[in-house]
Amino acid sequence: MTLIVDIQKRLPSYTLEAAFTVDPQAALGILGASGSGKSMTLRCIAGVETPDRGRIVLNGRVLFDSDRNINLPSRERRVGIVFQAYALFPHLSVAENVGFGLRQLPRVERLQRVGRWLGAMQLQGVGDRYPHQLSGGQQQRVALARALAPEPEVLLLDEPLSALDTYLRSQVEQQLITTLASYRGMTLFVTHNLEEVFRVCPQIMVMAAGRAVATGSRHQVFERPGSAIAAQITGCKNFSRATPVSDTTLWAEDWHCTLAVAEAMPQHLSQVGFRAHQIQFVEDSSPPNTFAAWVTATSETPHRVTVFLKLHAAPVSLGQSATDHTFDLQAEVFKEIWQRLKQQPMPWYVQLAPERLLLLCDRPDGRSG
Repeated sequence: MTLIVDIQKRLPSYTLEAAFTVDPQAALGILGASGSGKSMTLRCIAGVETPDRGRIVLNGRVLFDSDRNINLPSRERRVGIVFQAYALFPHLSVAENVGFGLRQLPRVERLQRVGRWLGAMQLQGVGDRYPHQLSGGQQQRVALARALAPEPEVLLLDEPLSALDTYLRSQVEQQLITTLASYRGMTLFVTHNLEEVFRVCPQIMVMAAGRAVATGSRHQVFERPGSAIAAQITGCKNFSRATPVSDTTLWAEDWHCTLAVAEAMPQHLSQVGFRAHQIQFVEDSSPPNTFAAWVTATSETPHRVTVFLKLHAAPVSLGQSATDHTFDLQAEVFKEIWQRLKQQPMPWYVQLAPERLLLLCDRPDGRSG
């Protein structure tokens, strides 16, 4: 079972050029900012939009081929899709919504399958209700059941959790993970939420301006994004221009320091990155890539503190009530660690572990410029 996508579609800001293959072994998460081409890719697979050129092949069946003038209608593609906004039929009951794609089945078989999916989605007892009588989480579970009931060969999830509040999102996410574990088809999960895609999808493709800029397992993509844009989309907040000094060191221009590296540098190295939560606070300056640091500002969330740090020298005083708030790095620490840290006199010492450095090129193809 495979889904092969190789399409181009001209959009107002860029040309979508999506080329990838999906197998049923693991859900593929498509991560990217709004307007990066994620949803348009799904819509082309579903047949809601038509590419300008290319091919889409699902399990050997050609869904779209511009050269051969093939473009199957959505109803013949065996593709299920779940949207952010539920898109339930308001005049149909929950059971009728779930059974909407099963009208070709005998009545008894249709009712059995609807009942099975209502049970699987923990919707027992609400089959006679209408969408407006349900919570947002229940409505999204109905939409998921409706998409899966016809047993599609591929399931497309387009920001399915983003319209839910935090509590409902967690509930539906756990339901989704459970459902996908037993789903025998292929899944594409589109989101702009970094943590969400990491929890749900073993495989990730990062998109920017209509192209894939990183693809691989979730650990590969987060630990070795390869390009600056992929690192940024996957949550890296610290970047510096970089120039190789030797085979084992580089000069970080914006951080004003030489860094030891733990792996071979790419030929077109242009930047070095470091994830905020991986910055380590150490007792002295002896470990490699360890520098004195001073706090210039902090920002709190319920569980973490972002600490903005200036390296090598104390911030410049601009008067009795003003401070130089420029910074070199931002670190993220749990509040329990922050409570201990803030009691210590400055300078503190921070380490950028060599094995955690992100060695980056400007472009996804490994080139600069």
